[in-house]
Amino acid sequence: MQRWKQYGGLVGLFAGCLAAGLWGFTSTGGALPWAKRSAKTLQRGVQDGGGTLIDLNRGIIIAGPIRKGGMMLEFLGVVVLLAVIGIGLYIYVDRYSGLDEEESAAQ
Repeated sequence: MQRWKQYGGLVGLFAGCLAAGLWGFTSTGGALPWAKRSAKTLQRGVQDGGGTLIDLNRGIIIAGPIRKGGMMLEFLGVVVLLAVIGIGLYIYVDRYSGLDEEESAAQ
């Protein structure tokens, strides 16, 4: 493939993603609703006071909708899947990283 086609495709993809992001940002009202909601949450947290940021005695904290919606099995499945993929990639890179060096040394 020619280099200008590769760069042109990359620029086109970037422009498309940028346009989709801008459209989504403006159609949802931009950052203002999120900024107001975030400010209220922060102010409420400061007024209520709070405990420690990390409390190891409570265990792993999982978001309420996941816990209350009965999606713990699905959540655990996603966590296990990502862990298996990560370990698999680590083993793959460890096993096949030395092959390029051996082939170049043999020539």
